[in-house]
Amino acid sequence: MPAHSKSTALILGLVAVFAGFSLGGATPPKATPKTAKKKTPKKKSVARKSVPAISPAVRLAAHEFVESKMAAAPDHILNLEALIPFFVGLARAQATNVPVHILQYGDSHTASDDWPDAMRKPFQEVFGNGGPGFTTAGYPFRGYRRYDIRGYASPGWVTSGTVAHQGDGRNGLSGLSVTASRPGEYVSVTASGEQLELFYLNQPGGGAFTISDNGDVIATVSSDEAFGTGTFRMATPPGEHLYRLQTTDRAPVRLYGWVSEQTRGLTWETLGINGAQSSMLLDWDQALWAEQLQRRNPSLILLAYGTNEALYPRWTREAYRAKLLALIATLKQTVPNAALLLIGPPECGRLRPFPYLKQVVEVQIEVAKQTGVAFWDWALHMEDSGGRTKWVQAGYSQADYTHLTGEGYRLLGRTLASELLLEYRRATQTQPNQAGH
Repeated sequence: MPAHSKSTALILGLVAVFAGFSLGGATPPKATPKTAKKKTPKKKSVARKSVPAISPAVRLAAHEFVESKMAAAPDHILNLEALIPFFVGLARAQATNVPVHILQYGDSHTASDDWPDAMRKPFQEVFGNGGPGFTTAGYPFRGYRRYDIRGYASPGWVTSGTVAHQGDGRNGLSGLSVTASRPGEYVSVTASGEQLELFYLNQPGGGAFTISDNGDVIATVSSDEAFGTGTFRMATPPGEHLYRLQTTDRAPVRLYGWVSEQTRGLTWETLGINGAQSSMLLDWDQALWAEQLQRRNPSLILLAYGTNEALYPRWTREAYRAKLLALIATLKQTVPNAALLLIGPPECGRLRPFPYLKQVVEVQIEVAKQTGVAFWDWALHMEDSGGRTKWVQAGYSQADYTHLTGEGYRLLGRTLASELLLEYRRATQTQPNQAGH
């Protein structure tokens, strides 16, 4: 693949100076089955298209080919120098045990947590497990999960922030919130950490709730305040905790998420929404979002969008470019110390057209160059590794030629994580004795 890095020497020098409803692995309770309708004999069943059978030999050959081509290699990141603040933060974290927070925003490719989890693990092996960090409260959409927590919610919570129900925009850090308006509704999360922080909405007429830790009620909180981010924070003994929040009255309680973390180590926080486009972030209440972004103080923000933009019937290059520039400007103003990494959409199509896919990637590259943020070309990686057909044959892509399988997302995550860690080590190993100074 072509080399993107323009200034490896610059990076080396600069970095050297700064030496229920279930979440996670649990299974949601089964819904009450609907009564099956009998088929009318006169109607003919419609045959569904199916992918031709793939022989074991073809699958094995495709698997080996894709794996070999997806091996990590240097110089695959455009504007690598934009990641200097991130590399500096990682070096300082190793030297001084300060926490590092990484936020990954994206669409359905991110939302399943397979891809972020495959990046979370190798980074935490190197820089320490900082805990799950921020996780969205409750069960905000079907299929929501985080592999590093277990969580449950009663059925009385209503989600805002999805593509189908965006609501009033007051949806906080992840763009998602859950609201209940009657007593006895609960959400819980089981996670390890040394401190807990809860994000919720303060609002006039807001309801009250209790918070318990391992069965013991530790606080009663009222959200009846002026509009803004409400937070509840406490230190906890190290180890696993079962936190439970329960409403106590009929006033509305709106929750954003839990933060369970260690006082040191790295968190990789999954903030994906099915069907999302990057412009959605500009539609959120900017004051609430900024407050919560700043509280998380991220060292790196990944923006992994483009698939849904490539399908949008009213997409134009000019409008997309303007909104992407506005989003990057907002992030730079809100969290100026965070590095930004744009990730392009994967190669898609065949079963349905993605008419603007190449143009979306072109605009992302243009904007990355103009704004000085980093860019990783997912579509190019797939093209070089045989294209989408090879990924389907290898069992790495679903038959819709749009989404990957769990194994495919984990391969993607391992590759990108390895390339980021490779560039970090290239930058820091030149003068290791100065790391952290």
